[in-house]
Amino acid sequence: MSTPHAILIALLEKPSSGYDLARRFDRAIGYFWHATHQQIYRELGRMVATGWVAVLEEDDAHAGATRRKVYRVLPVGREEVERWARETRLGPDDRNVFLLKLRADAVIGPLGLGEEVPRLIEEARARLKTYREIEQRDFGAPVLTRGQQLQYAILKAGIRTQESWLEWAEELKPLLNDDQA
Repeated sequence: MSTPHAILIALLEKPSSGYDLARRFDRAIGYFWHATHQQIYRELGRMVATGWVAVLEEDDAHAGATRRKVYRVLPVGREEVERWARETRLGPDDRNVFLLKLRADAVIGPLGLGEEVPRLIEEARARLKTYREIEQRDFGAPVLTRGQQLQYAILKAGIRTQESWLEWAEELKPLLNDDQA
């Protein structure tokens, strides 16, 4: 489960209150990594207890005399993000985890993700090849029933997803080749 790492990455980008962090998840990170407000607050508590995150209390200018808790990542939390990004092996269905790793790379610096991309590309090519074989084997008839047409539509979605991802990954490779420096 990478929700704690998504939260750590977001806090590395910008220390935030739990409320502000939840809003950022709703508006940005949540488009590829979902976490409920309850999950965020629960994880923040765990991360404070683990020593990954510190809490600072600040006066809230908008709320008068109330104080708000602002969470920031401690060095051990940053090290945990680096460890996670380097050691978490991705499967073919873990593309959102890879996006999260890229976000960590953007905020922390090179994490060696360039070594992972060729393997992910190879897996995507193999899956695309399998999808194309299924397409030829199962959907080559000139007339398909409605059920077959729906199944074929699902397969075409998978084909297009693989093709699009492969194109994107090829564009990404040069950005990550600098990881060796």
